Amino acid sequence: MTSSDLRLNQIALARRALAQGGAELTDALVGAWLDRAWIVRSWQRCLARGARPDRPVVFEPAPRRAGADAAEQHAELLALARPGLQRLARQIAPVRYFALLTDARGTVIETAGAIDHRNRATHAIARIGIDLSEQSIGTSAIGAALAERAPVWLHRGEHFFTDTGVYSCAGAPLFGPDGSCLGMIDVTGVDVPERPELQHLVAHTARQIEDALILARPHSLRLRLSWPEGWQVSGGSGGAEGLLCLDADGQVVGANSSARQMLPALHTLAGAPLHAADLFALPWTGLFDGAAQDGPRTVPLWSGLRLQLRAERRHRAPVTPQRSLKALESALIDQAVRDAGGRVAEAARKLGVSRATIYRRLAAMRKGAPG
Repeated sequence: MTSSDLRLNQIALARRALAQGGAELTDALVGAWLDRAWIVRSWQRCLARGARPDRPVVFEPAPRRAGADAAEQHAELLALARPGLQRLARQIAPVRYFALLTDARGTVIETAGAIDHRNRATHAIARIGIDLSEQSIGTSAIGAALAERAPVWLHRGEHFFTDTGVYSCAGAPLFGPDGSCLGMIDVTGVDVPERPELQHLVAHTARQIEDALILARPHSLRLRLSWPEGWQVSGGSGGAEGLLCLDADGQVVGANSSARQMLPALHTLAGAPLHAADLFALPWTGLFDGAAQDGPRTVPLWSGLRLQLRAERRHRAPVTPQRSLKALESALIDQAVRDAGGRVAEAARKLGVSRATIYRRLAAMRKGAPG
């Protein structure tokens, strides 16, 4: 029996226990699923809501203006996330997966990759405005990543509902500069082999987008953090470089997930201002002075531990995307038409607007106007 067959058998046994009134997993499965307890928690939440695995899953139509609403409500996130999302989509195309970006509620706000809308299962989820939360479709990488606040992957029958057993997916939460959850990145394939390594790839993409969001904020100093040489943690998000940005007064502007793991005080950033003096056991102005030095240096923390950092001054604020709503909508329309291979009707259906609107905006763009 192959490892893939063994996994499918384990999933089938677990689902059988679920069907028997949510019975506890057998001792054998506890060992096999020791790192999959989050799936059991998700199944239990679904059962608590009165859901049953054999209930049909109905994907509601996307709201008519879903595309325009996403462009308006998530303009900065979309602008900064699209390059990373497109890179991810190109990497996963050979294994027949595509990428989704959702908001913090699990609603799709962007799609990327080779998406075959002729496939009913693909079309059901790869549409802007579709609710893919756990409350809507049960256990999936989307709902689990948002609930667990951690990267996940799952395969076929690990989804709660039988109807969603055609999907294999991996997902990672996406955090803003203050540590609040903005949404998540998902990669999904339909009737494809299991690819657990995609969990690492999607988590890596999420960290790249998080760093882009932080660096887009006005700041005066950026600090790259790591443990001293010889103490770096290898593998997973724990081995990634921490990023911390400060304004000219030493206030923390933003930090990525790795920085929050190294400096737990950063977890309070979403609720209250935080100063560099609260993090480092040295005069905070020394962080700015150290930016003139070549190479990394080691600095003390209040805990008694030490971190290695590289400091870089930022003398002017980076240019953040400042575009009118019409310009954003025109860019969205242009992207949708290109994604649809020039088929205006398909682009209009995806965006929830009329073909006349698309033709009008395209004509305006050809004249050099924003639409």
